[in-house]
Amino acid sequence: MLNLRQYQEEAIIALRMVLRGGIKRPVLFSPTGSGKTEMAMALIHGAVSKGKRVVFLCNRINLVNQASKRFYRSGINHGIIQGANTRGEYKDVVIASIQTIAKRAMPDTDLIIVDECHGCAGSKSFRQVIFDNKDKPIIGLTATPWAKGMARLYPELNGPLFEDMVIATTIPQLIKDKFLVDVEIYAPESPDMTGVKLSKNAFGEMDWSDSDIGKAVDKPALIGGIVEHWLKLSKDLPTVCFASNINHSKHIVEQFRAAGVAAEHIDCYTKDTERIEILKRIESGETIVISNVGILTEGWDFPACRTMILARPTKSLIRYIQMIGRVLRPHDSKEVALVLDHSGTVQRLGFPTDDLPMELDDGKAKEGKGEKKEVEPPVCSVCKFVKPRNTPVCPKCGAVHRPKEVENLPGELKKLEKKEKITMEDKQIWWGSLLGLASEKGKSRSWALAQYKQKFGVWPRGLLENEIQPTSEIRSWVKSRQIAWANSQKSMTVRSVA
Repeated sequence: MLNLRQYQEEAIIALRMVLRGGIKRPVLFSPTGSGKTEMAMALIHGAVSKGKRVVFLCNRINLVNQASKRFYRSGINHGIIQGANTRGEYKDVVIASIQTIAKRAMPDTDLIIVDECHGCAGSKSFRQVIFDNKDKPIIGLTATPWAKGMARLYPELNGPLFEDMVIATTIPQLIKDKFLVDVEIYAPESPDMTGVKLSKNAFGEMDWSDSDIGKAVDKPALIGGIVEHWLKLSKDLPTVCFASNINHSKHIVEQFRAAGVAAEHIDCYTKDTERIEILKRIESGETIVISNVGILTEGWDFPACRTMILARPTKSLIRYIQMIGRVLRPHDSKEVALVLDHSGTVQRLGFPTDDLPMELDDGKAKEGKGEKKEVEPPVCSVCKFVKPRNTPVCPKCGAVHRPKEVENLPGELKKLEKKEKITMEDKQIWWGSLLGLASEKGKSRSWALAQYKQKFGVWPRGLLENEIQPTSEIRSWVKSRQIAWANSQKSMTVRSVA
């Protein structure tokens, strides 16, 4: 039996409620390391116990193999539909690769669960499977649900690709509960990306072209800086490096080896047997640094990995969160993860613990939402620590200085400090408290919706419908809004009489 965490149990309950409410295609959002597969297996156990048949659909061969191992450990007897590896496809639970299903056909099933469903909007094969099975429940799993077109309307469905989203938990909450580790980030100046072309990636985001990006970053001085700063900040700690292209990754490995560091490269052309041996060596400690382009962004679980080198500039929030997720899993050997950002990405996209977009994209252009302006974080002129904005006293060395004294020194990695933001956990507390307050006052859910919209400017999409005891802060805020409204009415009355 599975021992689920509280948020996992609540997410499964919320999913079932959504399905009972008539939603056919919900998305389950839960961050990397939060146990999406465990939640999927709990759903599968429940479906099979009711005599239902389930297909678990993956987008990569290694994810098929990984899911199969997890299912066996959980006691889920299953078949596989994946090329020559196909076997037991008649069983009640089948793990399938989208590539094989696209060439053959989807077996008879009562429920489809799509792993890494953020890739569905950009995949004809995935979309066709959804079109062909539109009358069946299809649950998408992802840690990055903001891919373009996830909720795009299709005539084949008479509705959106995915209809709603259930939020299991968030990165800040997982860190708070010790299910993930926090992250420290050091970053140099951004590489010069002038002239590097932008193109649409598989998730519908505009990102720098893979074919051109190496021209900007695959340079001896920049690669030398990667090794130099790693030796200063993360020497001998298990490390994964994300490079811009295969040659860039190989060059980084060459420089690490030249410095006496055991490093290896892996890519999509690496043979399966060789890949298994490389991953065994990094996990055993024989290899310290493993470098790749994108092969390890999904489906690679190595909790002891302490450091991530981000050597690929990206504008893709999905790619960024996937990469950083590789080092956030907890392990006895680490209290915090370390990110060495040699790409300027953190300054473009923020900390992974920032509040992330939590609405499914309908594919329409968003008015007034241009590209986020890049602003260099302020650096203490004494110790070079990157400190919070509008902070006259450096939190590291105590130096007092005015903003004009702030400077950036090229080539030095500097620690980035997180900004305090309203998290999804905060919003869930507000929404639950407002629902509780509505019940207490005999108000409707619409009243709670209006209060939430006034507070945050958006609707509580994706939040759990759980009433909780309102906090004193929220009671005071609601009371202040009521007083402000009453005063405005008095003012209107006085003007009317006059």
